[in-house]
Amino acid sequence: MAEKIRTFWKGQLRLALVSIPVRLLTALETEKEIRFHQVHRESKQRIRYEKVAPGVGPVEREDIVHGYEVEPENYVILEDQELDDLKLATRHTIELVQFVDACEIDPLYFDRPYYLLPDGEDADEGYRVIRDALREEKKVGIGQLTLRGRENLIALKPSGKGMLLETLRYADEIKDADKVFEDLGSARLRQDLIHMAKDLIRQRASPFDPAAYKNHYAEALRELVQSKLKGGKSVPVGEDELDESRGKVIDFTEALKRSVRNAGAGGKAVTKPVASRKQSGRSSTRRRRSG
Repeated sequence: MAEKIRTFWKGQLRLALVSIPVRLLTALETEKEIRFHQVHRESKQRIRYEKVAPGVGPVEREDIVHGYEVEPENYVILEDQELDDLKLATRHTIELVQFVDACEIDPLYFDRPYYLLPDGEDADEGYRVIRDALREEKKVGIGQLTLRGRENLIALKPSGKGMLLETLRYADEIKDADKVFEDLGSARLRQDLIHMAKDLIRQRASPFDPAAYKNHYAEALRELVQSKLKGGKSVPVGEDELDESRGKVIDFTEALKRSVRNAGAGGKAVTKPVASRKQSGRSSTRRRRSG
């Protein structure tokens, strides 16, 4: 199963002098996210966004550089190559530099989850040794990793047969909770109200099962789209011309039709990504530039 998921980072997991080839996979099912395109109501044309410069008009991607604002309207200009030449050890290596109890990390700091796998048979044994050592010591490994032009703080811990890597937010990215909640009252509360609230909590206490919860909005939305399809209310929407090398645009309606066909054939409905490769390329470029 893991082989079917795209590997988007490869490097080394390092513990002291031990280095193990590893690869990183996203732990999120992004294909199940519901996405919309913007469409002009009258002409039924897709809304597109262009990069423009005042007095110049649309500009090509290769003519765009990075600007770091040092003071209002005063920038330092940086080229792509200059950013690529920055020597960051964390670009190709995850070095575990500290080990902490999992409960020491406030959930507020956790950002995105990834699965970390050994890269090749020779890496399997070392990978499993670190996994089991973390599990037996009940510790989480802390390190840093560069992804998409951004150096991330990470936590690594055992997860089933493998290991889960989670990016963490830095301390300066978190708002001060004391300031946020400073206006809350501090008067003594009635104990009978607290006891009633505790009784309600005990009555509904049970082990957490994420599969027991459904995205009701997504289900209602799919039902709405299907009802419009059955009523013949789908319309052709104008698209930019794309050559085969840039991929075919798959919109939400087409993805849903395929899902319905799959379900009707006895299989499970699978939702395709809505965004085209062209859009995905633009969004990833924006992420790299913003980093």
